[in-house]
Amino acid sequence: MSRGKFITFEGGEGVGKSTNVAFVESYLQSKAIPVVVTREPGGTKLAEKLRALLLDKKSEAITEEAELLLMFAARSQHLKHVIEPALARGDWVICDRFTDATYAYQGGGRNMKISTIEGLENLIQGNLRPDLTLLLDAPVKVGMERAGKRGAFDRFESETLQFFEDVRRAYLLQAELNPKRITLIKASQPLAEVQQAIITVLSPLLR
Repeated sequence: MSRGKFITFEGGEGVGKSTNVAFVESYLQSKAIPVVVTREPGGTKLAEKLRALLLDKKSEAITEEAELLLMFAARSQHLKHVIEPALARGDWVICDRFTDATYAYQGGGRNMKISTIEGLENLIQGNLRPDLTLLLDAPVKVGMERAGKRGAFDRFESETLQFFEDVRRAYLLQAELNPKRITLIKASQPLAEVQQAIITVLSPLLR
């Protein structure tokens, strides 16, 4: 049985990741492709508990180092118990955020050393990288206005606009550094155009 494909969605707040993850799930299912949809941080019982800690505004102040390590602890569980077994079965995995988010939020937003993130990435993931990453990009103010309509902000969503500008800049840098894997899609355009762009990028993987 051939290995499944690993597709990740990335982007800041309010860029439409959840909507488009659901769209790709439906699209692949229409092609009779088995799909596992998951998210980070999260995806397993333990990883979801770590997610809750990371997003809780009322928890004690989390140090930048602790935040980074909790992200990779959740990722380790996620990989071993969900992502790697699904890919080995031949399923396609669609993940709402993955390690590019760590480079963006902890590297860009928290200004942590990229070499530290790279070391943890190699330790936890080995050679595993997504086959395709769809980076949904929109101006920060547009994204935050959309995010505000979803309800109360969590610990990350409550950060400053400058934090999210730094996150966006780090995401765009990742796209520049990994042009074969990461496709940039303008999330501020009409949804139909966003989804047509996604299908165009997905098509080569279906052949």
